[in-house]
Formats: sequence, C-alpha cells, structure tokens
Amino acid sequence: MTPGRGLRRAALVLSLLGIGVAGYLTYIHYAGIEPICGPGGGCEKVQTSEYSKLAGIPVALLGLISYITILGALIVDGEWGRIVAAAVALIGFGFSAYLTYREIFTIEAICHWCVVSATLMTLLAIVTTWRLLLPSADAASSRT
Repeated sequence: MTPGRGLRRAALVLSLLGIGVAGYLTYIHYAGIEPICGPGGGCEKVQTSEYSKLAGIPVALLGLISYITILGALIVDGEWGRIVAAAVALIGFGFSAYLTYREIFTIEAICHWCVVSATLMTLLAIVTTWRLLLPSADAASSRT
C-alpha cells in the first residue's frame, strides 16, 4: 500500500468519526435536549453559549457540513479532491482552535464532544495536508 492510500484511508475513518460526533451535536441542538457529558459537565454551557452559533447557524451543523465535504472530497479523490479535503480540514482546524480558546477563556467550560471534534479535525488537517504534499500517483508514473 502506498503512503497516499494509507493516509486516504485514515482520513476516511476520521471524517466518518467526525460526521458521527457533529451529527450527534447537530441532533441534540435541533431536538433541544442536553448532550450526554462526561466529568465536569460543561457541554450544556458550551452548547448554549453565544459561540455555539455563527451567523445564526449552529456550529455543530457547520462541523457536520465540513466533515461531509471532506468525506466527499476523499471519495472523489484526484488532485482537486486532495486540495478540497486539505483546505476544508485546515479551515476547520483553525475554527476549532478558535472555539477551543473561547471554551477555555471566555465560556470557562469544556465540552468533551467539542474536544473530540477538534481533535478529529486536527488529525484530518495533518493527514490531508500530508497527503496533499505527497507526489501524486499520476505525477510519479509520468516521471518513470
């Protein structure tokens, strides 16, 4: 297996896990129920904070759309697929870092689901960027 294939498979798994987490958070938002939360119990405080929406759109829904977009780009593959996957993951990473900052320093509560999502998006940013920087199979075969 080539490094690119292994990275693609890893990104597929990470994006599916992200869809699960963001899908759950989107569901609880629209269902109006409290999230299941681990020790510390800051999930409800974070989920109902002013930072839980961007321009009226739930951040969880934006995350879900991002993970689905990354998954779609991975399925399409090719150079544009790699570019889109990496770009969306890098933007998602930056936004997740901002939201984590807000959790810690503004909201003063931690949502464990949000930490998992931020971790998944960070890993996706690393994997998809690494994959983008690898020489493509087409380019490698044309050099031989």
